[in-house]
Amino acid sequence: MALSSEEARVLASLIEKEATVPDGYPLSLNALRLACNQSTNRHPVVAYEDRTVEAALMSLKSIGLVRFVHPSHGGRTIRYRHIADERWRLEPGELAVLAVLVLRGPQTTGELRARTERILHAGDHTVEEILDALAARSPEPFAVHQERRPGERDARWAHLLAGEVDDVEPAPASSERAARATLSGPAAPDAPAASPASTTPPWAADLADDIEALRRRLDRLEELVGVDDDP
Repeated sequence: MALSSEEARVLASLIEKEATVPDGYPLSLNALRLACNQSTNRHPVVAYEDRTVEAALMSLKSIGLVRFVHPSHGGRTIRYRHIADERWRLEPGELAVLAVLVLRGPQTTGELRARTERILHAGDHTVEEILDALAARSPEPFAVHQERRPGERDARWAHLLAGEVDDVEPAPASSERAARATLSGPAAPDAPAASPASTTPPWAADLADDIEALRRRLDRLEELVGVDDDP
């Protein structure tokens, strides 16, 4: 079952976007690359090129985790959807929790509860029940409960889609900001340092999803009028 880090990121991005922006799902290659490379709700932050995403998609398709949706009615853009629920027989809530673990790294139960609140439904099991189910899967578990380290208040959970994980600390906020700065270019030399108390606004993730939804609707409009956004 072990996937590469790129395959796991692509698969988890498809799962996340199906739950958060269903109007724009399945995803075009451009939309999927943007989802993988988001600077919010991602750890680590990456900068995949189209060929990296395409290679991961081909591999995921070969093992029955992704399906290519070929264009119809005059469209020219292939879209992509996951079929992990069919391949692994996982419930939507289990997929949601697994995707968040892949996209954001090891997390405590409380962090997972807060980060899956928007995508879990009333009929789903609790996060604790879902984690226990993922860890109990046979013959191979999907998640593991890591040991609590000295000085830590809570233990963390990690996914096992890419094989055994190193029990390392999640990157602090300062490292995530540095990674985003690396991807977006050098900061202005006289820019004031961020306040240690500053945090990402709670609406930032929703705004990023809304922007992506609008971008995917634009993709659909381009298909309808026969405009190909691929070079």
